[in-house]
Amino acid sequence: MAETLKITLVKSPIGAIPKQVKTVEALGLRKLHQTVELPDNAATRGMVQKVRHLVKVEE
Repeated sequence: MAETLKITLVKSPIGAIPKQVKTVEALGLRKLHQTVELPDNAATRGMVQKVRHLVKVEE
């Protein structure tokens, strides 16, 4: 496994349920096509799993 994950917001969270919007914000994503690098751990993987239809993940 990689030590970091590159997470990119590819779909707008407008219209998503509020919990998913907060998860996207907690990942540090504010704008479309913004990319953040986060540590590859269970917490990050769980958050990505909840919004997998809104983000793209690269190891």
